[in-house]
Amino acid sequence: MSLILSPIWLLLTEGGQHKEVRFCNEATFALAGYENETANSTPVLQLDSNQIVCHAIWMRIIGPLIVSAFCATSAGATDNCASDAMIVLDGSGSMAEMGFNDINEPRIFEARRAISETIPEIAENRRLGLVVYGPKGVDECSGLDVRFPPMANAAKPVIDAVNALEPDGSTPLTDAVKLAADALDYQNRPAAIILVTDGKETCGGQPCKLATDLANEGADTTVHVIGFKVRGTFFSWDRDSDNDYNVSESVARCLADRTGGTYTSAETLDQLIAALRDTLGCQLLF
Repeated sequence: MSLILSPIWLLLTEGGQHKEVRFCNEATFALAGYENETANSTPVLQLDSNQIVCHAIWMRIIGPLIVSAFCATSAGATDNCASDAMIVLDGSGSMAEMGFNDINEPRIFEARRAISETIPEIAENRRLGLVVYGPKGVDECSGLDVRFPPMANAAKPVIDAVNALEPDGSTPLTDAVKLAADALDYQNRPAAIILVTDGKETCGGQPCKLATDLANEGADTTVHVIGFKVRGTFFSWDRDSDNDYNVSESVARCLADRTGGTYTSAETLDQLIAALRDTLGCQLLF
């Protein structure tokens, strides 16, 4: 049986034949156990010339089913918004690179634009925190900073922190993700971590081991990884040569693979914006 719905009438199709629905003033419900009930101004289902079933059950059964289906879809689309999220942003020196690596301007410029575009609408519906790694360390690998834990209405603090960021230092991304997990109390609460990185772990961390630990020890920890303009180790000026310099993936991919997250490659501003929206959830907003 299929239903075709409009605001004023309902058409049931069964066995290839249409069954008309019209409105009546009073009738007896003979559907779904409502045989003894009557109602005014309720739809009537014309089954055949001898049988009329009053269909106020539209409000009792069909309507609730439609509402339930809609709510189930909405819940599925916004489940991610129910858990706090930490953004882990690469602030290492490579975020300021440009030129020979086929990048026309520093990555951090587009990262700032993407954050400014996406975070205001997301922060209205989700508590967000921020970890930055790279700059302001006493050495190359100690630049790790939990700017703030998850908080409501975090758009301005996130945007201000990213706009003020001056890339420097190396890439201790494993330690940064662990700091984010701790800030989320990941062993006791659902946790979502969004890592934006341009490449490798360069400070001796083991991202794949961390991924296994988070999956095994976390209450429900998911890491999404956005590989932003990731570059390989081999560069060639010959664009016809067979090299994967511009199609590399971050070694941090295993953080996503082992925790049920997603890995997304982003080469453009639009792709980075889309990846942030997708991984931070709240799909009904977009």
